[in-house]
Amino acid sequence: MKKSILFLLAICLLFGNPVNAQLSRFVNKVTNDVLGKPETGSTTAKQQPEPKCACDQPELIFDLEGNLKLIYSEITISMKDDGSILVKDQVTSNYYIAKDGATEGPIKAGDSRLAGFDNVDDNDKPKETTMWANNEYISKSGEKYLIKFGGKSYGPYGEINEFQVTKSKDKFAAIVTENVIVNEAEAKKMEEAIKNAKTDQERMDLSMKYSQMMMQKMQQGGGPNSLTPKIVTNIPNSTYDMMKAAGGKLNGNIKFDDILIISFDKIIDLQMKTVLTLKQDAIGAKDLFVNTSNTKYAFYNYGTLTFSDGTTMSDMFNLRWVKVNGQVSLAYMYYSPKRNAIMQCKLAF
Repeated sequence: MKKSILFLLAICLLFGNPVNAQLSRFVNKVTNDVLGKPETGSTTAKQQPEPKCACDQPELIFDLEGNLKLIYSEITISMKDDGSILVKDQVTSNYYIAKDGATEGPIKAGDSRLAGFDNVDDNDKPKETTMWANNEYISKSGEKYLIKFGGKSYGPYGEINEFQVTKSKDKFAAIVTENVIVNEAEAKKMEEAIKNAKTDQERMDLSMKYSQMMMQKMQQGGGPNSLTPKIVTNIPNSTYDMMKAAGGKLNGNIKFDDILIISFDKIIDLQMKTVLTLKQDAIGAKDLFVNTSNTKYAFYNYGTLTFSDGTTMSDMFNLRWVKVNGQVSLAYMYYSPKRNAIMQCKLAF
């Protein structure tokens, strides 16, 4: 009876009030006491078994013990491409950066060291003013876009629809359109003029005028072919077929140092050849990985990595490609109750 009352009290507090950090910790403690669950970081928690994804010789990434005394259930984690991770303590709003066994912090919001991480408060992030504004390879050239990569310039293009770079930053691919009939500023001006037209005849005259103007621009800019999306890349023998791509998107993350196209249930290379066909449960997966030999894939969802042969690994997060001594591996992290620390393992894939 006593446990039931305590549990109901915890639920009421959780859903009946704006929950601040202290109240959240109280609710967690009461709920854990009622359900018999140990608090993360306690002596009892350390007696819990290691997750099944744990490996024999894991690498220590972030120790929550020592002077930090952080609680795993009250932190958020994100990672940059260089392997550094950002840990945010939700209780204090302090940040910590860990890389190569060293930890910096506490760091307050607004610090320049937080740049490039994902889970920084939105107010701390630079705001994009135009498309591709924060892309180091793309710049404006008049009303068009210019790509500069590997010491070469590509373009300018009226529109860049997609842009991907490999992990080693030595290859890129973009889907571009050489010309656009109407740029954003012109479209806004036309829309405003038609909106302010006083009569139907005036609106019709404006529509005819703009239609003729767009036809002239299309002919002057190279004809209809200049309006068709095409691929621009430094990867040899690449091509692009809109029909074969079938709405698929470029992706530079699913395979180590390569760029592929994910098109519904198929993974296509830049020669428009089907690399792998996805099973039903993998279609639409946010995080997809293809091995170096193009013989199998894996997809990640809610802590579980599922391979194309049906086998799974659970209780992991922050998956990324790494290459050590010529060996390509899929690195992942997990929480170790025994050590009260974030650990990393590498899976040859």
